[in-house]
Amino acid sequence: MLSADDRFPVEPWQLRETSLDLDLLARSESLFALSNGHIGLRANLDEGEPYALPGTYLNSFVEERPLPYAEAGYGYPEIGQSIIDVTNGKVIRLLVDDEPFDLRYGELLEHERTLDLRAGTLTRVARWRSPAEKKIAVRSTRLVSLVHRSVAAIEYIVEAVDEFTLVTVQSELVANEDQPEPSADPRVAAVLRHPLESIEHEGSGQEAVLVHRTRASNLTMGAAMDHLIEVPGRVEVSTETSPDLARTTVICGLRPGQQLRIVKFLAYGWSSLRSRPALRSQIAAAISAARYTGWEGLVKEQRAYLDDFWDSADVEVEGDPDLQQAVRFGLFHVLQASARAERRAIPGKGLTGTGYDGHAFWDSEGFVLPVLTYTAPDAAADALRWRASTLELAKERAAELDLTGAAFPWRTIRGEECSAYWPAGTAAWHINAAVAMAFERYRVVTGDDSLETECGVAVLVETARLWNSLGHHDRHGVWHLDGVTGPDEYTAVVNDNLFTNLMAAQNLEAAAGACERHPQTAAELGVTDGEIASWRAAAKAVHIPYDDELGVHEQHAGFTRLREWNFNGGSDYPLLLHQPYVRLYPSQVIKQADLVLAMHWLGHLFTDEEKARNVDYYEKRTTRDSSLSACTQAVMCAEVGHLELAHAYATEAALIDLRDLHRNTGDGLHMASLAGAWTALVDGFGGLRDDEGMVTFKPALPKRISRLVFRLRWRGFRLTVDIDHENTTYTLRDGPDGRMRIRHCDQELELTTTAPVTVPVQRREPLLPQPTQPPGCAPIFLRD
Repeated sequence: MLSADDRFPVEPWQLRETSLDLDLLARSESLFALSNGHIGLRANLDEGEPYALPGTYLNSFVEERPLPYAEAGYGYPEIGQSIIDVTNGKVIRLLVDDEPFDLRYGELLEHERTLDLRAGTLTRVARWRSPAEKKIAVRSTRLVSLVHRSVAAIEYIVEAVDEFTLVTVQSELVANEDQPEPSADPRVAAVLRHPLESIEHEGSGQEAVLVHRTRASNLTMGAAMDHLIEVPGRVEVSTETSPDLARTTVICGLRPGQQLRIVKFLAYGWSSLRSRPALRSQIAAAISAARYTGWEGLVKEQRAYLDDFWDSADVEVEGDPDLQQAVRFGLFHVLQASARAERRAIPGKGLTGTGYDGHAFWDSEGFVLPVLTYTAPDAAADALRWRASTLELAKERAAELDLTGAAFPWRTIRGEECSAYWPAGTAAWHINAAVAMAFERYRVVTGDDSLETECGVAVLVETARLWNSLGHHDRHGVWHLDGVTGPDEYTAVVNDNLFTNLMAAQNLEAAAGACERHPQTAAELGVTDGEIASWRAAAKAVHIPYDDELGVHEQHAGFTRLREWNFNGGSDYPLLLHQPYVRLYPSQVIKQADLVLAMHWLGHLFTDEEKARNVDYYEKRTTRDSSLSACTQAVMCAEVGHLELAHAYATEAALIDLRDLHRNTGDGLHMASLAGAWTALVDGFGGLRDDEGMVTFKPALPKRISRLVFRLRWRGFRLTVDIDHENTTYTLRDGPDGRMRIRHCDQELELTTTAPVTVPVQRREPLLPQPTQPPGCAPIFLRD
């Protein structure tokens, strides 16, 4: 197993950096980032320098840029969108006498940062001796409020240690910060330099406001700061502003043991429609609310919010402390990415960095929303409302492509397609089905039909219409989808991708069911009985590629007849950075779990024997070059009885960023994989399924995990599932009528709030030996 870095001890409820390594700044800036889904703050040092990637983000606040093509093609998107670094309010510069507190000079005696997963704060403690031998102690605590959407705050305390010290603090708002040179790695964001133009700046007393507008997308944003200052003795405070800088300067003298305490309140807002005065009023109100609540109030509210979240979402893992820390770390960041996003996208990197240009993918509906639906359903509902708000743009995109219905984008921030690569973008139609499944899962899991009434029916109908215009019946009546790309981007533009076919069929059935539940809405959308019948006919006749000779399902029609990839020839991973697609596309080499994902999401359509044979076949051909793969492989390896292999995959999904496994954590965290840690544990070892409309568990643990406890919500209930190697105990904590029905393996149980129910664990005996992986692709956490 890859050992933990001593700088990041393994602890159950926090991530702690015990010393500062400037070579790891990019990674730690992402790991310790704070967000609430609206505001994102990378964990840059308070003094602003040194830094790897300065980062202050507002969800969906973007700049537009042209998408260049060597050769143009009809239907290619022309404009891209990139999230940008907005006005930075984190900067608090410190001068000790006349020397700047800069960790590259003098002597750093102590430096520790702690991300507290229960408090929702980032705390930094530093002790430093200046080149002139003056010693000071600094403690800062930073939060982005989960309660107040537009508010962030910093408590900053400076203490003189052993002699009188003149202290100068410069608290700043800084726009258009210098950015690092762009990387050749296509996963890294396109860096946009100086995207903001100033339209207003003002400051007085201890307050300041900067208002800027993007040059191309014409979005307006405002940032404001205010301060509370506590210090024994005399203090001087002044504020100055310029177009890209506001600075409040605090000067005082401290005797040994005396402290200067500054609380910095920040407020952010942006709009494409509201006037400048309205935007200024919004951020002024947010600052006023922050001052009224006070620092202690903000901290208390943050803890209460997270206490409520963990009460319904926590996962306890006994026997594997690395996985325990990692799954809580993942859940915390998934919540941060979504809690106050409120009808805006959940980017693939959250608001932790500019990787993938800040775009949202199908990762949200496919991997993040299942977790939120079971743990924070209000956040899931808001994310679905955002997707529904882009429906008209999706319909316009479909019409541009000469299709009916809606074509949701592969990459986007505000609803427009931003992918310049057709095979892995536009042809990946399964984004439609993932959106539809997310709406359907929300209804099934929460029991709440209101979202479907509000916007879900329209989404289901228009996505179904797209499948009807894409698919066709052959002369034998079999329904096909040709020229598509499934989740596996190494086999692009193929016929009858099994995952896409099955997901499309589910989408069609879900749309038919929604129309029958809401006939008036269906009529308003122009849905006829004939159209519903055509959806069901297509779903029933969908082609399921299968190789009778090998006894496995084909990832797409003809996949098992493609040439085998020569793994013995030596390969550098990820293959997409070292091999031409002309070699990858016609080979049996897989970037990420594809058919295996279909068995996870639609398991009732496969027999146990089919699952075992399919896992065995596709494990040997999957490179796992995508961060979306390990969690799915964990779930299905667990289901077919390869529990130790599943444990290794679960650990990989969970530790992708904590151990920087893909060497790009510095660009931002992998939200889908962090969510996948929960999925690997709860769906994998807990055996959670809901694809037949009833919550089902089939638990089994690997050797090293002695106990797994997880909490979730189901139709207004809060349920705790406690698993060890012998028994599973279900505790219904509350709910609408005090009783609910679940399925444990093949046994139906009625749970009540009066007493827990304990039942034996059924052993999972594998039908086949544990499969091997391609050379160099076995999970690095595989234990003997």
